Amino acid sequence: MNWYLQNGKESDVVISSRIRLARNLKNTNFVNNSKKEGLEKILKNIENITENIGYNLKFIRLKDIDDLTKMCLIEKHIISPDFALNNIDVGAILINEDENICIMINEEDHIRIQVFSSGLDLEHLLDLINEIDLAMSSFVPYAFSEKYGYLTACPTNVGTGLRASVMVHLPGLTQSGNVNKVLEIVNNFGMNIRGIYGEGTDTKGDLYQISNKQSIGIHEKEIINNMKVIVEKIIEQERTARKMLAKNSINLEDKVYRAYGILLNCRKISSEECEKLLSYVKLGTDLGIIKELNDLKVKKLELYTKPANLQRYTNKILDGFDRDIQRAEVIKNIINN
Repeated sequence: MNWYLQNGKESDVVISSRIRLARNLKNTNFVNNSKKEGLEKILKNIENITENIGYNLKFIRLKDIDDLTKMCLIEKHIISPDFALNNIDVGAILINEDENICIMINEEDHIRIQVFSSGLDLEHLLDLINEIDLAMSSFVPYAFSEKYGYLTACPTNVGTGLRASVMVHLPGLTQSGNVNKVLEIVNNFGMNIRGIYGEGTDTKGDLYQISNKQSIGIHEKEIINNMKVIVEKIIEQERTARKMLAKNSINLEDKVYRAYGILLNCRKISSEECEKLLSYVKLGTDLGIIKELNDLKVKKLELYTKPANLQRYTNKILDGFDRDIQRAEVIKNIINN
């Protein structure tokens, strides 16, 4: 089973963890300052060493990936929207079957190594990504400065090149009206708070992406430890907020079961409405209010109601109206089976 359908540590609040390393090739122009021929050369070099890196990675050029598959990967947060849309001719990915490893080639940097896991799993991911990074560095020379660390296209990534991010579900803090206070405190502790698809995107379904700001002058393990401390505080605050909501149990149960009832009985439903209702349904399942669902079914509902993954799940190419109808059918199918 792929990582995004599994449950991990603290999964009532933490949806997933990701670590990314930005790397560039020595004596080579950054992507935004390179000609197509130079970027093509990078692709061929990486393709030639793919087997040597290990981890059963498969090299796939973006131009060989159909639009629906690219959108599925975006919805799973495995590749960035900008990369999928703007780097078609010069981009590629190295990805394994479980999709918990995905290396983007010629995104903002020449190499962006990414590893993923469900729940809060930052220490394990750091070990994994360091192993992959070591394997790659033995075949391609990285741009590195003794003074500044790893050199990157964006100055905010210089140093370790490491960006750790955690996706959290905060319906308790949202409904209690305290989410902005908590996020402001997190921001003051050197963390970025973003929408579910990263910088410049909106928050949906009470989901927030938290990541480190600083990558220079700090060790990788310190970044991970700081992130873990912050996330554990958020988990504590969210669980406290949920306990407060549960004290007025009839109101919470009413909201949760209204959301569940609409999802189970609707004939058509938009992606936006579905995301809002699923936030309540996940909350209700995590608190044991909804006995009819389990964690796997909630994970499937969250993934297979997204536009591209819905079409992949049903094996149908659908326009917006037909997607809304089919989404209602998929919800019933997942809940009842």
